[in-house]
Amino acid sequence: MDGYQIKAYAKINLGLDVVRRLPNGYHEVKMVMQSVGLWDELTLERAEGGITITTDADGLSTGEDNLIYRAARLMLDKYGCPGLRVHLQKNIPIAAGLILMMYSPLAKVQYSKMPEVFRDKRLLTLSLLLNWVVCPILMFALALIFLNDAPAYMSGIIMIGLARCIAMVLVWNDLRGGDNNYAAGLVAVNAVFQVLLYGPMAWFFLAVAAPAVGVQAAMVDVSMWEIAQSVLVYLGIPLVAGAITRGFFVRTRGEDYFEKRVVPKISKITPVALLFTIVVMFSLKGDMIAQLPLDVLRIAIPLVVYFVVTFFASAWLAYRLGADYPRMASIAFTATGNNFELTIAVAAATFGLASGEAFAAGVGPLIEVPALILLVSASLGLGKRWYEGTGRCRGQDSDSQCLDQKRRMKEHI
Repeated sequence: MDGYQIKAYAKINLGLDVVRRLPNGYHEVKMVMQSVGLWDELTLERAEGGITITTDADGLSTGEDNLIYRAARLMLDKYGCPGLRVHLQKNIPIAAGLILMMYSPLAKVQYSKMPEVFRDKRLLTLSLLLNWVVCPILMFALALIFLNDAPAYMSGIIMIGLARCIAMVLVWNDLRGGDNNYAAGLVAVNAVFQVLLYGPMAWFFLAVAAPAVGVQAAMVDVSMWEIAQSVLVYLGIPLVAGAITRGFFVRTRGEDYFEKRVVPKISKITPVALLFTIVVMFSLKGDMIAQLPLDVLRIAIPLVVYFVVTFFASAWLAYRLGADYPRMASIAFTATGNNFELTIAVAAATFGLASGEAFAAGVGPLIEVPALILLVSASLGLGKRWYEGTGRCRGQDSDSQCLDQKRRMKEHI
């Protein structure tokens, strides 16, 4: 028989123990796996010579770094076959996970709150400059400094700096006692700007700015439209879906029903979809994590520097411009946080899940979450140092309002 078709079922890893590393570069592991009702299809056919891998999945590597290629090589060595053709039919919905994890945060955005952001032109200008000028340039500079000899990782870090936070910032804002309405307005503005600017800015920084300073980025041959298409799909679709969901329930059942009944249910989608995407991506790059832990460290260093510098600089600037504590906190964390979901989506769609760009983007959330948790405490500390006794706890001169804000800050501390 010259051809054979098999199903490669998706599995949930219930337990994993890495025993030792083998001389051939693989690892001996003990694990407990449970298959689920999703599968990809593999078609194997004899060939005259060599190994040929084809797939219908855009961006998925078909070279020697693909695990299918390695398995095919072992098969040829064991059975003495002259060659092998393998076709991978992807059925497991990776793209669905990328889109779903963006849906819930965008459904929570209160677009009706945008006018509140526009009232203070100075603070709005500061936020826009931080998010769309200062922060991208800072991340670009850090990527050049720390990763100029690793173009794929450098490109991934630069893409992270261009993706402004439109989801988790709402969580950090609530934890630090910030102004939820003001944060929602900033998120709404950034969401709109992100759809319009992320693609062109990614093209500019990677295809124009990087070569201009003598660094060959990994994305030089990718056009502006190719990046914009990925952004429109992975941000545009959930943006429209989220807006429709919110509009429907608010009109038919009211704002209170949506916030208390619908939001808790759809909030469960994001962590599941994000975990699914990261698991799929790291399953393709798991050997690199084990073999190249220093690469993970190299990616982490510019991210940590970026988080610390951006947070304290933006907080100080907002404070100097007269922002009260809640708005100062919202501006600082909106500038500091990044949309790793979007970066993963664009990197995976443009370069493939097994790419260095997607690997760098996937490392991002593992660094951001603990870093921003620590900065939440730092934000509350700044609030006590800068605002206690100033009458600017909530942007008013009311002592009762300041006392209320102090109480909220102490509760979080």
